[in-house]
Amino acid sequence: MRVALLTEGGYPYLTGEARLWCDRLVRGLEQHEFDVYALSRSERQEARGRVELPPNVTGVRTAPLWTTDDRTLHGAGPRGGRGRGARRRFLACLAELAEVVCRGTGPGPGPDSSDPDDMADRFRNALHGLAELARAEGGLVGALRSEAAVRTLERACRAPGAPAAVRAARVPDLLAAAGLMERALRPLSLDWYGDGALGSADLCHATAGGPAALPGLLAQHFAGVPLLVTEYGVRLRAHYLAAGEAGLGAPARALLASFHGRLAAEVYREAALITPGNTHVRRWQERCGAERAKLRTVHPGMAADRFAEIGERGYDGRADASGTLLWVGRVEPAKDLVSLLHAFAEVRAAEPGARLRIVGTAAEGREAEEYLTRCRALAARLFPGPDPADGAHDDGAVSFEEIGGPGVPDLADAYAAGAVVVLSSVVEGFPISLVEAMFCGRATVSTDVGAVVEVIGGTGLVVPPRDPGALAEACVALLRDPARRERLGAAARARALELFTVEQNVAAFRGIYLEIVSHCPVRRDALDEAGEPVPFAHPAEAHVPGRWAASASTAEAAATPSWAGRETDGRDRLKGAAV
Repeated sequence: MRVALLTEGGYPYLTGEARLWCDRLVRGLEQHEFDVYALSRSERQEARGRVELPPNVTGVRTAPLWTTDDRTLHGAGPRGGRGRGARRRFLACLAELAEVVCRGTGPGPGPDSSDPDDMADRFRNALHGLAELARAEGGLVGALRSEAAVRTLERACRAPGAPAAVRAARVPDLLAAAGLMERALRPLSLDWYGDGALGSADLCHATAGGPAALPGLLAQHFAGVPLLVTEYGVRLRAHYLAAGEAGLGAPARALLASFHGRLAAEVYREAALITPGNTHVRRWQERCGAERAKLRTVHPGMAADRFAEIGERGYDGRADASGTLLWVGRVEPAKDLVSLLHAFAEVRAAEPGARLRIVGTAAEGREAEEYLTRCRALAARLFPGPDPADGAHDDGAVSFEEIGGPGVPDLADAYAAGAVVVLSSVVEGFPISLVEAMFCGRATVSTDVGAVVEVIGGTGLVVPPRDPGALAEACVALLRDPARRERLGAAARARALELFTVEQNVAAFRGIYLEIVSHCPVRRDALDEAGEPVPFAHPAEAHVPGRWAASASTAEAAATPSWAGRETDGRDRLKGAAV
């Protein structure tokens, strides 16, 4: 079958989310053709290049979310003389969308909760109206950022009965909300929905909710292509956090939260199936209106081969590893290394020979660099030593290292040198470092956040977040009991091999693809050059295995006009945008 893989900020780029998972999925399902439709988040991401694609990826189309330059986008939309009819239709659809979004910002019972089905229908109709207008007029990028659009949003916020959360919106709030809503609606303005693109797919597979899934909604609307949505992180929650970190005012945050909530609910409502990566994500999806009958939990698939040798060997009794706590991950405030360092001070008091190795990826961005500097300073204060400039403190009590650096040539080597792997996060989605530790047969101590309990499943110790005392107590208990560490590590490895391998992930999606297509086949009428239906272009025997199927397929291909063929060139381009 032909699968359209819809991504945002990840595959096929070298950096970003879901990159490895998508690559493993595509390579594992080599019997299917994949076309990748990617939304990039930054110019830097595009400049870093792409991964090497397997032969079954037959086409790649990209579009930027990071620019509003009309020269790199599909079109500016009905602005400046596009026609009064198009302008009136645009403003009517936008006014409907803005009213629904504004009503969703009020707390407690109100217009939004009295008839949720009606509000959902109004949001869908407005979205479809904008999509049809964008297709007819060449895009809506400029129109959605225009003064008229901002005024339409302002009228919805000032309308009688509008919730207090948005009535106080000022011009900066309206401009910020309109700009970020246009960014999320950018797929409306792309030329991806014809017969040579998404309209020719048998299935759209969105690797996230939000903007990544919006092309799938439109492909379903225009061509009846079924949509599968996979979320390994809560995209809606990420939007909430991003709005807070951006320093937006309360009215802008309320508008954006309502908009993204509406979009998520529409995606879940129209998807044929939804595959959350864990129960934590599943609860969010159910809260946003996803039907339980559509939900199938499919855990992420990770490569276990690189950890096989260490996992099979188990604890090797090395003196330098028996008293070592190991932390692995990306250094950022959500990982709460500050609590970990304070907890290790208590561990060190109970076990003077204990060590803590913090192995992280290189810090990216000013916030990450500042946080790493802060953690190094705290370690130097808690564990003073003669040479803190080298990153080690108190005769090597704490060390900050990078993967690929001295002492850590490979990630597997880091896990081999630790007795207990620690996760100290206050916010976590799917804990990849814990699964890696489980593949290596290591005992773990984790904070109870995100999907941690679901992943661990009783094979490690779990403590409350932001509680250094509890974290220290659990670490000391495992450091003093090698037999217990070994039992927990063996159980953890068995659980990881059963639930979190690439093989189980690919097998699950192989079955899901076939199930969706069997229940939601895309019906396409064969047309001749004059646009008239071709009688008997789809003979029934073409769908029955046998020698006659080949001849029937040949006859069908001959009846199909040349312009209906599929694009297979990996250098597909947007109108006016370099891929």
